[in-house]
Amino acid sequence: MSKEMVDALDALETEKGIKKEYVIESLEAALVAAYKRNYNQAQNVEVEFDQKKGNIHVYAVKEVVDEVVDERLEISLEDALKKSKGYELGDHVREEVTPKDFGRIAAQTAKQVIMQRVREAERDIIYNEYSQYEHEIIQGIVERSDSRFVYINFGKIEAVMSKSDQMPGETYNSRDRIRVYVTKVENATKGPQVFVSRTDPGLVKRLFEQEVPEIYDGTVEIVSIAREAGDRTKIAVKSDNPDIDPVGTCVGPKGSRVQAVVDELNGENIDVVPYVDDPIDFIANALNPAEVIAVQFDDTDKKQCIVIVPDYHLSLAIGKKGQNARLAAKLTGYKIDIKPESQVEFVDDNDQDVDIDDIDKKLDSDSSSDTDTETESDTDSKE
Repeated sequence: MSKEMVDALDALETEKGIKKEYVIESLEAALVAAYKRNYNQAQNVEVEFDQKKGNIHVYAVKEVVDEVVDERLEISLEDALKKSKGYELGDHVREEVTPKDFGRIAAQTAKQVIMQRVREAERDIIYNEYSQYEHEIIQGIVERSDSRFVYINFGKIEAVMSKSDQMPGETYNSRDRIRVYVTKVENATKGPQVFVSRTDPGLVKRLFEQEVPEIYDGTVEIVSIAREAGDRTKIAVKSDNPDIDPVGTCVGPKGSRVQAVVDELNGENIDVVPYVDDPIDFIANALNPAEVIAVQFDDTDKKQCIVIVPDYHLSLAIGKKGQNARLAAKLTGYKIDIKPESQVEFVDDNDQDVDIDDIDKKLDSDSSSDTDTETESDTDSKE
């Protein structure tokens, strides 16, 4: 070994950001293993790297004892005192045992260690850099695609976007610039892996934060988002400032703010609704643009309710293929059954509220009941 090694380590620290001390520590540990392997030695040894000259020294470490049992591991007090008068029982003596031809082995080992540490350090640097973008929007360039993923180049790393994270109707061509939402960053054994999405509700949230300063600074809060990517999204917002209209703030002058988000999502419809603490009003808001007459909760399941709407708003409340009701349920966290007003009696002859079970019995006995009006959401859906 020579000073060239020291210069190489200095250059490595400057160019790659890999601490020289970290590489030297790893190198010394690898040289210990190399010495034991190549010289059939099992004794306690230490390797010391001279950071000024680049020389390698191998030392056998022996414990000072009264009676030597294993000469590879122990040295008598008498022999230790010949080396230095300061030794006592229990101390450790270092004797240099550097082989004459150890330089060749050391050079090969050093090359392997440096290459390994460079790869590890580069992986750590990339992971630390991109882990900061988790749950954020980042722009990349489409590299290629296959049956499983779209591969997106971020410069230092290639991210993957699975089929379920790709927007319906969108095509991803090589060299296209796209904005994606980073769902997860893993430091895997083969290197950092970045997973991105165009369908995650978090993408909508971050886009609104970019377009609406009041959301970014916390004046307006996004409470929940329900999304069927590529088609429609409902977003519930609120503000603790009574002078702020959260919906109008998000929509913007002439709809400019919400339109910017719609354009980024290639025309995906976005409904911005006001969040209120009263679940009845919140559910009614979530079913917008349909009119809601009443909301009745199930006594046995407080997260399930029947929503009564005018007959002429039934299809509007349910939406195409049940989408409006389904998104409202995801947004509010309630299971929602929608019933037309004509099929529900609210008050009995004694002016008492009709029990939900009675309503269900009446609906079941009504041969004209439209079974397609019942929808309920999967509350386990990802918000």
